[in-house]
Amino acid sequence: MIDSNLKGCIRYITINRTAKANAITNEMLDKLIEITGNSEKNKVLVISGAGKIFSAGADLDEVKKDGLATSPKWEILSDTIHRLPYMTIAALNGTVAGGAMGMVLACDIRISVPEANFFYPVMKMGYLPQPSDAIRLSKICGSSKAKLMLLAAEKINSKRAYDYGLVDEIVSEDNLYSRVDELCLSVSNSKNDQAKAVKKMIP
Repeated sequence: MIDSNLKGCIRYITINRTAKANAITNEMLDKLIEITGNSEKNKVLVISGAGKIFSAGADLDEVKKDGLATSPKWEILSDTIHRLPYMTIAALNGTVAGGAMGMVLACDIRISVPEANFFYPVMKMGYLPQPSDAIRLSKICGSSKAKLMLLAAEKINSKRAYDYGLVDEIVSEDNLYSRVDELCLSVSNSKNDQAKAVKKMIP
């Protein structure tokens, strides 16, 4: 469900539930919070999905039965990632939807494959976005683009996401992880307090 591997100083997290489009259950959300919360000694955190989709967001069965869409755990997860004192990368192997956007927005860098789409259709489902998601999306893309995605539930492809500033780079599926490894290499020899200091400098 949630795979976690440490390679040197780099923590790789993979959302692995391909039979359900990597939809996130309450149990998976707990695991993500646990892993990211215990990752402070790493130098890089990389989050990706298994297969062709990053994540479809909250598991709809649990949304209906257990109120997963309004759980405060989504906010806890994105805040935990945002506060990590080192580089965080979202390696977007495919489409990102709904609640999964929160952890993506909380990362420092977002690298996407061309086939990925991005949408946050909570309004259509009768819910509100997580507060920090709206703030981060507006900061990254601007308020007008954020309204397109949140109010109008506009689905955008990777090219538009790049134009919006939501995606930092678009690379082929074959080169996604090699590009991520290149970025990780740049900080592998640095000290943890250096990355922390740089992140504090950038508003």
